Amino acid sequence: MALGDRVRLSGSVQAPIPGSAVGGEIAPAEHIEVTVVVRRRRPLPPTTTFAYRRGVRTARVPRTEFARRHGASVEDLDLVRAFAREFGLTVAETVPSPRSLLLSGTAEQMQRAFGTPLCRYSSPRGGYRTLAGPLTVPASLAQVVTAVLGLDDRPVAVPHVRIPSTTPSSSFTPPQVASLYGFPAQLDGSGQTIALVELGGGYAPADLATYFEGLEISAPSVTAVSVDGGANQPGANPNTDAEVMLDIEVAGSVAPGARIVVYFAPNTDQGFIDAVSTAVHATEAPSDVVSISWGGPETSWTSQAANTMLEFVSDAAALGVSVTAAAGDNGATDGASGGQLEVDLPACLPPVLGCGGTRLNVSGATISSEVVWNELASGDGATGGGVSRIFPLPSYQSAAKVPPQPNTQFVGRGVPDVSGNADPLTGYAVRVDGKDLVVGGTSAVAPLWAALIARLNQALGRSLGMFQPAIYAAGEVPFRDIVSGNNGYWPAGPGWDACTGLGSPKGASLLNVLGPA
Repeated sequence: MALGDRVRLSGSVQAPIPGSAVGGEIAPAEHIEVTVVVRRRRPLPPTTTFAYRRGVRTARVPRTEFARRHGASVEDLDLVRAFAREFGLTVAETVPSPRSLLLSGTAEQMQRAFGTPLCRYSSPRGGYRTLAGPLTVPASLAQVVTAVLGLDDRPVAVPHVRIPSTTPSSSFTPPQVASLYGFPAQLDGSGQTIALVELGGGYAPADLATYFEGLEISAPSVTAVSVDGGANQPGANPNTDAEVMLDIEVAGSVAPGARIVVYFAPNTDQGFIDAVSTAVHATEAPSDVVSISWGGPETSWTSQAANTMLEFVSDAAALGVSVTAAAGDNGATDGASGGQLEVDLPACLPPVLGCGGTRLNVSGATISSEVVWNELASGDGATGGGVSRIFPLPSYQSAAKVPPQPNTQFVGRGVPDVSGNADPLTGYAVRVDGKDLVVGGTSAVAPLWAALIARLNQALGRSLGMFQPAIYAAGEVPFRDIVSGNNGYWPAGPGWDACTGLGSPKGASLLNVLGPA
């Protein structure tokens, strides 16, 4: 909508967090940094054209060519730089993607530049800054700028890790879970890089050394990368530390030959999206798999932020990078206010492999039964899953019999795609902040699948990238179909279902299905 010589950016305004109260004024001199995302020079081909299909080599965009083909044009970036100079904003040297610019300045400068007052709220989730009205940009940038992230700095995601409230009935090391699922033996992910996205917490190298020594596994290479000022900061919050350590210890013990790169960013839509885009477009240590164990209900995101995240995970598909994401730990509502049925973002994005949770019961060295993870009655969570209200059914799910979203009747993306052990009462033995404990959550499933993908990539000699079309076409053979249980609304059943997807992996069978014809 045009406002004189300015134009509104659609999807930029978000309602206050439930329970919020006005928390004071914004100081005019407060320092703010925003990410401005610019349109592509040229659209990506349909995402599914980059999916790996058995016996078919599909075209992917070489990293060296991506910016030239699908990044922002020099002319568009120069328009944004000129806009920044006009309002006294500084343009940072580093950028998270070929389509992003980081601009910094005072709150007063930002309010003038983007045509909206800023205000501050307090809430049960902490204080945050937000917009008092929609973002606007000069008309000359109306078709150039697709998103401005960072003026609203509310927490956008939660870690999908669960510490059990009672003594677990059983627990497993991650390599034991990999063995139970038949991950291809004599593979360790060598030559692969697994990126982990973290929005808080941290890890202590001494804890990692102790953990891997206890498993009699050579510790993997682990590197921390700062995004938007995020940092490896263990000790402040046991839940976020548990998230970070769980991710590293699962991925690192199942694929110890892989390089682990941990991207730390603030828990905001800007931080989350910049961390994902930085991991996807990394050049020093190019990612083969990106694992995400944080998220929130899809309708809690602005459409601007949700669509921007979709664009960057689509970049991953084009580059041949697999992205795994936890489906959430709060059952069919995903913890949404009002108890409505929700799916978790980013797990609901079609290029992402959504990872749900099960309860794994073992007799000796074999699985005796596996059911949907649902411990809602005891307060120990349940797997997320359901049908998107926003993103349409992807072509790879066309035969999966995904039902309409019950409240809207929208035929949306079904979540999850796959599953694995996540129940904290049959959880993973890990080490966090100097203590050995058992944790669960779909947070464990995303790095478990990331490590499996690293092993498969190693065996195949190429990256799987976005391989959902191949696994949906494969049928039951490479999966343990979960047919018992529910996540508070959606029941398990034969074939795909909205709590465990296609099922948990049969690793060796999956390699056979994905191997060359």
